[in-house]
Amino acid sequence: MKIFRHVDLVPNDCKGSVIVLGNFDGFHKGHQKVIGTAAKIAHQMHTTLSVLSTEPHPRMFFNPNQKEFRLNSFRTKAHLLENFGVDYFFVLPFDNDLATMQGEDFVLDLLIKQIGAIHIVVGYDYCFGAGRCGGINVLGWLSDQEQFGLTIVDKVMETDHIYSSSNIRDALEKGEVRKVAERLGHWWHVEGHVRKGDQRGRTINFPTANLLLDGYIEPKYGVYAVRIIIEGGDGKGTWDAIANIGRRPTFDKQDILLEVHIFDFDHDIYDQSVKVEFVDFIRPEMKFDNLESLRQQIEKDCKVARDKHSKAENQQSYIPTPKIADYLT
Repeated sequence: MKIFRHVDLVPNDCKGSVIVLGNFDGFHKGHQKVIGTAAKIAHQMHTTLSVLSTEPHPRMFFNPNQKEFRLNSFRTKAHLLENFGVDYFFVLPFDNDLATMQGEDFVLDLLIKQIGAIHIVVGYDYCFGAGRCGGINVLGWLSDQEQFGLTIVDKVMETDHIYSSSNIRDALEKGEVRKVAERLGHWWHVEGHVRKGDQRGRTINFPTANLLLDGYIEPKYGVYAVRIIIEGGDGKGTWDAIANIGRRPTFDKQDILLEVHIFDFDHDIYDQSVKVEFVDFIRPEMKFDNLESLRQQIEKDCKVARDKHSKAENQQSYIPTPKIADYLT
C-alpha cells in the first residue's frame, strides 16, 4: 500500500481509483463493509482501491487537550488497511484550511481534480466540509452534476444496534476485550517499540516488555491475557503472554504503561517493534503491600492467562484479520 500525505503530488498512474472516505477508527465490521463494498466496485471496474482519511482526527484538532480516544494509532490503522488489501491511502492534514473548506471544493477540487477519483464510496452518515455541512445529499447532487460514480453504504447492524467506534470504545473502557474483538472482526491491539523500564519485574522472576500507549485509548486498567507478535530478531514470532496496563499503584507510579510478561521466553527485545493483542480480561489493577504479595498474585494470574489461551475461542485464528477477498464473492 502506498501512502500519500500531499494530494497535489499524486502521479497520474495512481489516479482513477475507487475511493472510500472516512476516519475508520478501529476498522470495525461497519468500516469493513464500506471498504469491502468499494473493493468489489474497484474489482468490477478493473481499477485500484483507495482510502482517504485525515490526521489528526478532527476531534483532536478542535479539542487538542482532550484525553486520547482513538482505538488505533495512525500506524495501526495503516497496517490494518494494508492487510485488508487497500492500494492507496491518502492522508490529509486536518488543519484550518481543511476545516474551513467548502464541501463542493472538497469534492470537486480535491477528490476529483487532484486525486482523480472516478467513484466515491461513503457510509450512510458521512459528513464533510466546513461545519460538517456536506452529507450524502450534497454528494448525490455533485455526482449527478459532474458524472462521477457514488455509492452510499447503509448502516451495518450488530443484533439491535449499529456497529460504531463509540460503542467499541465504551466496551474497551470496561475491559470487555472479547466483545471488542467480535465487534472489530479482529483482535484489538497496540503497536510500539519495547522500552527499558525500571526492571522490577526481574527481581520477582517476571520480566516484562514495556510499551507506551501513544496514540491509543486507555482500556480498563488491570491484567489481561494477551499475545505478543515480535516482528524480528531472535524472538521473532507469536507468543502467549500476560499483561498489566495502568499506573502500577504498588510502586506509586503515575505514567500509563503496558507491561507484558511473555511465557516461556528468554530473548532481549529492547527497542524492537511489537504488536500486543488483547485476548481477555483477568482482573482490575490492584495495589499490594509488598513485592512478595505481588509475586504470588502474578503467579495466580499467569495460571488464569494460560487457561484462557488454551481455549479454542481465544486462538489467534479464531478472529482473523479480514481481507478484501472476503467481500468479493
